[in-house]
Amino acid sequence: MRKDPDAKPYSGPAGGWGSVQSLIRNSWRQGAIRSSLKELPRQNKVGGFACVSCAWAKPADPHPFEFCENGAKATFAELTSHRATPEFFARHSVGELLTWPDFDLEQAGRLTEPLRYDPASDHYVPVSWVEAFADIGRCLKALNPEGVIFYASGRASLEASYMYQLFARLYGTNNLPDSSNMCHESTSVALPESIGVPIGTVRLQDFQSTDGIFFFGQNVGSNSPRMLHPLQDASKRGVPIITFNPLRERGLEAFINPQAPFEMIKDEATRISSQYHQVRAGGDIAAIMGMCKAVIAADDEARASGRPRVLDVDFIEKHTHGFEEFSDAVRRADWAALEDESGLSRNGMEAAAAVYMGCKRVIGIYGMGLTQHRLGVENVQMVVNLLLLGGHIGREGAGICPVRGHSNVQGQRTVGITEKPELAPLDKMAEQFGFEPPRTEGLATVAVCEGIIAGDVHAFIGLGGNFVRAVPDRERVEPAWRKMELTVQIATKLNRSHLVLGKTAYLLPCLGRIELDGQATGPQIVTTEDSTGCMHASRGRRPPPGPNVLSEPKIIAEMAKSTLPPNPKVDWDAWVADYGRVRDAIAETFPAIFHDFNQRLDQPGGFPRPNSARERKWETKTGNANFIAPSGLSASFEDANDRAVLRLITLRSNDQFNTTVYGYRDRFRGVDGTRMVVFLNANDIARLNLEEGQEVTIETAVDDGFPRAMSGFTVKTYDIPEGCCGAYYPECNGLIPLSHHARRSKVPAAKSVPVRIRASASRAAAAE
Repeated sequence: MRKDPDAKPYSGPAGGWGSVQSLIRNSWRQGAIRSSLKELPRQNKVGGFACVSCAWAKPADPHPFEFCENGAKATFAELTSHRATPEFFARHSVGELLTWPDFDLEQAGRLTEPLRYDPASDHYVPVSWVEAFADIGRCLKALNPEGVIFYASGRASLEASYMYQLFARLYGTNNLPDSSNMCHESTSVALPESIGVPIGTVRLQDFQSTDGIFFFGQNVGSNSPRMLHPLQDASKRGVPIITFNPLRERGLEAFINPQAPFEMIKDEATRISSQYHQVRAGGDIAAIMGMCKAVIAADDEARASGRPRVLDVDFIEKHTHGFEEFSDAVRRADWAALEDESGLSRNGMEAAAAVYMGCKRVIGIYGMGLTQHRLGVENVQMVVNLLLLGGHIGREGAGICPVRGHSNVQGQRTVGITEKPELAPLDKMAEQFGFEPPRTEGLATVAVCEGIIAGDVHAFIGLGGNFVRAVPDRERVEPAWRKMELTVQIATKLNRSHLVLGKTAYLLPCLGRIELDGQATGPQIVTTEDSTGCMHASRGRRPPPGPNVLSEPKIIAEMAKSTLPPNPKVDWDAWVADYGRVRDAIAETFPAIFHDFNQRLDQPGGFPRPNSARERKWETKTGNANFIAPSGLSASFEDANDRAVLRLITLRSNDQFNTTVYGYRDRFRGVDGTRMVVFLNANDIARLNLEEGQEVTIETAVDDGFPRAMSGFTVKTYDIPEGCCGAYYPECNGLIPLSHHARRSKVPAAKSVPVRIRASASRAAAAE
């Protein structure tokens, strides 16, 4: 249970004894100590299972315990002994459960029976699988496919994802949004234009030979802690790690490997970042432009004096397009404007550039701190621009490395989960399965929410995830959500999205990746793709949480059979009996990526998908890698120079993953017992006449006719740039307008939301 809030500074490293204590506490809470001891040694290894948390790469030569703190917590959550049985739902109405915090819903445990909502009693009640599938099919057949959404979270396997997208297209829609729409869609738009591929170019082995790492907007300590191992190794080799991040995060400062006995005994941390630049939220374009300006100026001087060039001129001439236009824009950039927009000094940007110029193999790493901005696409392209100056793409030990979130969010896109018809091989699927796929662009996440509010969306099927809790403008979306004809949620555990219901609503329990998936031909294997484009097999062996829990492929197949007319070229039953047949179909649809799929399942480190940019083959419109100048220096909202308006950065604690809250202890930021805090610079606290520990209200500074305000936040002083503030996701999603998103990619701009902060009414009245 949540305890009284406490806040105190944390000076320890990431990892270390704090990580060990956190794991013991979480495994005890889940009643999963015994089962975890058996399963954790199999995590992220050949013959075992891919982590159900983040998508970071799995090494060919793994550690004895190839898991991190948050990955272990995700495993504990799946192995929990807690059960949300029909008796649980008989005791608790949906109305009551809607008042529960996210943490308490998570603690209810694994779902064990298919459920249908009964509006007369306001309870979920048991339903047979046969009845559920038949009713879902009847509802879907009565609806226009253009108003039906097939949403996928980033956790579903490649096999389930492929079946799901085929189901949607056979049904007649490309409404296939996924969690990429909320995070890395900016990457998927930016990288194809710049380098001709939609994914990063770095593989795990590149960290062994890099001599420079530049890190932008990604909190490795909370969101992908296993990455700390290659970062630690690089730091010990003397590799500079230059970090640009608004908040000082412990995982980017210091790390003790909990799996290294001598480190633990000596309690000696490894320094991670050699330079740490606290860029203003939305100021990354200006910061990178400043580095590029210093690099190009140094090259101009070298050329004028006859010294060796700073730029990789040979690479630029042979492999790039647009350098002259970009370099002209860089030279025109004014240092005062760059300092103002980035929040950094010229000296700081030049110091980072000096390190860059001394490196021969640079890796550029970034996360949602770049993608979730108004100019998120251009943020990403600026990182590419920086790398291209030195020829750092298509070179061993170098490249661009977007850090994806959920464990198969990249893989889902690879096998066809996309609302954009041009990104799926529709002609091939038409030939393969004997139908005419829809060619109209489907709805992505923001458009889905707009359609729900407008009443144009009539049904929502969720393959995992917590869509309602994750999207912006929650106070507008939730009331409209209840007007839909049908909502179906496929899930392992309870979350808020399962409690905001359509007129007909089903909650269908599915197996997790760690559990034995026994079908007609025996135990099945599922696969995922990691952040570096490598495919991995998972073999579950734990007993299912109940005899009436089905696999995701089985649920998808049965819904498809109840909805679609028979198709002799799609044998859903055969696919469920043997997932190897699904992989054969995937290989036929995507032969360049998945040829010999079943034969390559157990390749150590995973088998990689082709990546032309790694080979300096540029599949772009120009046939080269493209320098692309940004349209502005600030990636944030249009600044009206109102100093009372702050840039809100939504954050995750180290006791959560995405919307899943494992506990109330964010030890890295010194917060315990609550998530209702707002982190502020001490100067802003004084300037706004606030006090440490004061209860405040945060309101969105957007005048669009829909006031947005949330109360109950406690002020906490933190090392964050002036003019910025931070608060936890998903609690703050209601403050983000749907219209506040990245241009072109439509990713919600959750890393720089315009807000005002004022004393809560009760506190203000008491002061008077």
